[in-house]
Amino acid sequence: MKVFTVPRRGSVLVWTFVMQLVLCWSVVFATNGTKACKLFSESDSERKVLSRLEPLAQKEFSADITDEKESYTYVFKLCGDAGGVTGAGVIQKDNKDKIKKPKVIGQYTSTEAIGGNDWVMLIYNDGEPYDSHCSNEKRKAIIMISCNKDTNTDKLVVVLEDRNRTRECFYLFELDSSSVCPPTESHLSTGSIILIIGFCILAVYLIGGFLYQRLIVGAKGMEQFPNYAFWVEVGNLTSDGCDFVCRSRNREEAPAYRGVTTDALEEEPEERDDHLLPM
Repeated sequence: MKVFTVPRRGSVLVWTFVMQLVLCWSVVFATNGTKACKLFSESDSERKVLSRLEPLAQKEFSADITDEKESYTYVFKLCGDAGGVTGAGVIQKDNKDKIKKPKVIGQYTSTEAIGGNDWVMLIYNDGEPYDSHCSNEKRKAIIMISCNKDTNTDKLVVVLEDRNRTRECFYLFELDSSSVCPPTESHLSTGSIILIIGFCILAVYLIGGFLYQRLIVGAKGMEQFPNYAFWVEVGNLTSDGCDFVCRSRNREEAPAYRGVTTDALEEEPEERDDHLLPM
């Protein structure tokens, strides 16, 4: 006895709905990009600067700092949760104390963006307050993203932590990337355009003429070359034209003086004096 199993229609519909929901969410998340960053003071100019960093959105970068007393790992994420910490754009991890909670240096929900031709300065504000430095103000991270067309991997570098002041302390990071490089515009000169057009016309002439001679006319060998008879005579025609235009006198030189030629003497009839003899 054969037993036929019928798939549960309800479970199939549920799984289909779940897959569609996941796909929709992934599309929304992928296209969100730099829009996840909330500007400290919303402006079109800063939003335009942020749009230049779209290739780096949702990417995570890290850098390690180690000395005799301290060892930290800094994690930076553009418009995303660095190290999985909600709202954090830059965090600091204590490598000597794994249990210690990561310290938030700056939040991407309070972002400032300043840009130049080949650089972007990103500022994350509202980090965790200092314990005894900088009048207990909140930490701030400054990420200097510079153009570097030669780099293949974007590497984060910790420059310094400036906390020996009463206010406006900050952490400074550097990141070289080709994403902020201005687009290179290629302008062709008039001569280049003429050369390109000439090469295209020549290619069409050669290929089209070759196909015509071979397929239509039925030529073989060198006869397949378009206008073969003409191009063979080009050298002779050019030489004749140059000779006609450039030469100023006839090639045959006139004699320096007129003399009696041997031909004239030979052709002169022999004078006979037989009539003078007595009969």
